[in-house]
Amino acid sequence: MTSIELSKQERGDAIASLKRYFQENFSEEIGDMPAGLLLNYILEEIGPAIYNKAIDDARARMEQRVMDLPGELFAVAFQYWAKVDAKRKARR
Repeated sequence: MTSIELSKQERGDAIASLKRYFQENFSEEIGDMPAGLLLNYILEEIGPAIYNKAIDDARARMEQRVMDLPGELFAVAFQYWAKVDAKRKARR
């Protein structure tokens, strides 16, 4: 996997969030460049672990859904006459 890429908007939002986090939690401000470098580090070093966890969760969910396909999508065959007979009986 290559590094995680953010859109320009997402990157800007992430940098703004990091700057706010530093201001509110460390009582100091960081500039755009340090916040951008920190973001790069997080995306390169920690991002893959988060990405892998998300893929693992998605795989587990898909496996669960695939295992339940017969229950989810099962269709009872040859029901036409049973429905017709039930309608006829209801009309009497």
